[in-house]
Amino acid sequence: MPSKHHHFQEPEVGCCGKYFLFGFNIVFWVLGALFLAIGLWAWGEKGVLSNISALTDLGGLDPVWLFMVVGGIMSVLGFAGCIGALRENTFLLKFFSMFLGLIFFLELATGILAFVFKDWIRDQLNLFINNNVKAYRDDIDLQNLIDFAQEYWSCCGARGPNDWNLNIYFNCTDLNPSRERCGVPFSCCVRDPAEDVLNTQCGYDVRLKLELEQQGFIHTKGCVGQFEKWLQDNLIVVAGVFVGIALLQIFGICLAQNLVSDIKAVKANWSKWNDDFENHWLTPTISEVLSTVGPQQNSLVGAPGLAPPCQHVFFGLGGLYP
Repeated sequence: MPSKHHHFQEPEVGCCGKYFLFGFNIVFWVLGALFLAIGLWAWGEKGVLSNISALTDLGGLDPVWLFMVVGGIMSVLGFAGCIGALRENTFLLKFFSMFLGLIFFLELATGILAFVFKDWIRDQLNLFINNNVKAYRDDIDLQNLIDFAQEYWSCCGARGPNDWNLNIYFNCTDLNPSRERCGVPFSCCVRDPAEDVLNTQCGYDVRLKLELEQQGFIHTKGCVGQFEKWLQDNLIVVAGVFVGIALLQIFGICLAQNLVSDIKAVKANWSKWNDDFENHWLTPTISEVLSTVGPQQNSLVGAPGLAPPCQHVFFGLGGLYP
């Protein structure tokens, strides 16, 4: 065997990046599973799981969908990133990078379109809120979401209190037998700091008053305008949050791609090492083969009708090492 020694400087998979990506994604995986569990529990409490058709019966947005969609995306990303990093699976790591990149691209495109088509976005937001106003009493989760928005932004309806005419319980038609006729939900009311108990009937008949009189009882500004004002007042905070999320996504993509490159480098190095090992250590040289042939066999070289021994050996080696 040859006495020459071969030394290889083997590339390695970075442990820090690998286990950081693993820990980062296992948190997302657990949070996604928690969101899914909350969503399924909420649907179970509302009887949706026993009546799937109820998902399409609601005219407005079911807030549980937010938990299900966000939880599903976080679970898929967390699983791919966590298992891909732990098992050094390049397929899962590439899927993680592409999925995260697609989300980043959609967020970027949405932000650009919202800035360019502001008027269209405003109209769609008005339409969306009014559709949910119609379904205010149809779903308790939707009702709580609308009440929270109106209280937080001190608003009422999409453009104003009269948007509640779209709801069958609050419209001002003569045929409406509801006690809430010509009223608004309590979340539209101007809260009295001295009140310890929430008055849920403060909005009854309030729209029968003149508009100037209404201002003393309810918020008369629409939620779309108040939301735009809130965005302008908190633009730095909102932009900071979105930039932080974008940087986190880019960091995750780079970390996964770096791990994929390390894994490929290790695999390539092992393949090269195996080839070198076979070429330099397993395949014998001509002199080594001849040294193993006995003197009697060497005497046959040149005999009539006989080929030299090395030819027979090489044909045999060709079968072993194609």
